[in-house]
Amino acid sequence: MPPVRQSRRPAPRSSARPAAAARRAGRGSARRPAARRPAARRPAARFKWERLARVSLLLVLGVVVALYVQHARAYLASRAQAQRQQQILAALTREHARLERLERSLSQPGTIVAAARRLGMVRPGEVPYSVIGSAGR
Repeated sequence: MPPVRQSRRPAPRSSARPAAAARRAGRGSARRPAARRPAARRPAARFKWERLARVSLLLVLGVVVALYVQHARAYLASRAQAQRQQQILAALTREHARLERLERSLSQPGTIVAAARRLGMVRPGEVPYSVIGSAGR
């Protein structure tokens, strides 16, 4: 059997600290299982500023949304009221036009005479008469 040739390359360096590497080297090949520490309280966790920033931003966003919701509701209510007022205005405009037509027709002499005769009025010098009997023949 030929002799085993050993390499003269340096051993790869560990990324661990030098003291830990020295402790590992002194143990040899037989490794003992690490002794378990009793469950002790962990030291207080560090305050997480990133989480606080996220929560704060969410709260600010919620407040801004709430403010916009109030304004949006007021805008929608105003718009609905404006539409109702436009409908009322259109109805009043139609009524006004109808009344103006009625006024023009009532100011004509023929309409005045017809309305007076329906009420039973006669002109001076005319003889009034009435027909008695059934009107449905």
